[in-house]
Amino acid sequence: MALKLFNTLGRLKEELKPLKSPAVGIYTCGPTVYNYQHIGNYRTYIFEDILKRTLDFFGFKPFHVMNITDVGHLASQGDEGEDKVEVMAQREGKSAWDLAKFYTEAFLKDCASLNILPPDVLCRATDHIQEQIDLILRLEKKGFLYKTSDGIYFESAKFPDYHKLMGKAHLSGIQSGARVEANPEKKSPSDFAVWKFSPKDHKRQMEWNSPWGVGFPGWHIECSAMAMKYLGESLDIHCGGVDHIPIHHSNEIAQSEGATGKPFARYWLHGEFLLVNSSKMAKSDGTFITLEDLKEKGFDPMDYRYHCLTAHYRKQLDFTWEALEASKIARRKLKDWALNMASEPPKPACADFFNAFKEALSDDLNLPEALSIVWSGLKNADLPKGARASFVQQVDRVLGLDLFKTEEKTLSPEIADLLKKREEARKSRDFAKSDQIRDQLSSLGILVEDTSSGQKWRQK
Repeated sequence: MALKLFNTLGRLKEELKPLKSPAVGIYTCGPTVYNYQHIGNYRTYIFEDILKRTLDFFGFKPFHVMNITDVGHLASQGDEGEDKVEVMAQREGKSAWDLAKFYTEAFLKDCASLNILPPDVLCRATDHIQEQIDLILRLEKKGFLYKTSDGIYFESAKFPDYHKLMGKAHLSGIQSGARVEANPEKKSPSDFAVWKFSPKDHKRQMEWNSPWGVGFPGWHIECSAMAMKYLGESLDIHCGGVDHIPIHHSNEIAQSEGATGKPFARYWLHGEFLLVNSSKMAKSDGTFITLEDLKEKGFDPMDYRYHCLTAHYRKQLDFTWEALEASKIARRKLKDWALNMASEPPKPACADFFNAFKEALSDDLNLPEALSIVWSGLKNADLPKGARASFVQQVDRVLGLDLFKTEEKTLSPEIADLLKKREEARKSRDFAKSDQIRDQLSSLGILVEDTSSGQKWRQK
């Protein structure tokens, strides 16, 4: 069964044919580590995790490289403003290096809580300054660059296919002012900095010597330099959010292919936005939501992972607390069913459901359809529980929901005491007291179920 993926480059679904099958080189744009990541960011990282797991499921051998942007990402898309990391470091009273380290660790911790598999290579921009300088020198030698008072710029008009990823409609928007041309020395609004000079009025924390003077790399050059260092000058798959298409990824293509004369990435995959109450997430209106915010409201990060599986990665997903609550209930139910069936003698998984699940994945990672097939398989009473358990174990390799992992249960002394008293009431057949304590536990967020093997509980 062939795996087909929607390639932004050609705007159609294409069968995946890696350069050196079964190996698949993947580069994904990682975070700029100046703040906590919000749940919209994590929707993209979950989609990329599903892609990796799907590749493995289909017999490929993915090799994943992700960058950490710890320098060079300026406040303005027009290569103007201050470096986001340095600005936040000043606000928090930390060095830029310490701040980047802190938020990198926070990001990796969040990824682990979402069961996102770590990349094979996690590369920081500040660890690859020489590679970026070397790439800029190649572009300079080929005549793609020019100098302004604030940096070295790539002249997009010299790369004829500059618009090929975004499409000509996006390009015309850029040329008519979609990008703010803050630097009047730029020849075109779509030109972009590959190296920025340090300001003359103050010293930056992060700056390096270069053939063009003291400064720091532009945001886009790091991805090309690091992707090619670890995956070669032509790679299989490049991923990111849809917001990267018109600027960041188009710039990557221009500078990479301008330097090498080779196709940079053969398949470009982009995840759509997460909306909050049908609007884009924004700090100004209080919709900038982090994983910690979810936890404070009683949700497990895995509830959010499940929620992301309910929409196709190329469709916008509207986040509401009510929708997340529904996903929480569904995930807990799915997990309870899986754990209850896990004790049954294993039997071969049902081929019909397994093949249907794989077929859904083969159609550009159609997770909503794949998830519905999982529910259908679990609810099929004609199948032995052992067969259903085997089916779910296999497909959870892709879903990454850890359905058969027993969650560590911790209880406050108050709840532990109530559970003990309720168990005693049941044994003495004082059902009125037992029901009263059950209601009390429910008000504290604990659901209790009486089974043949005794009292069981779980958090709401």
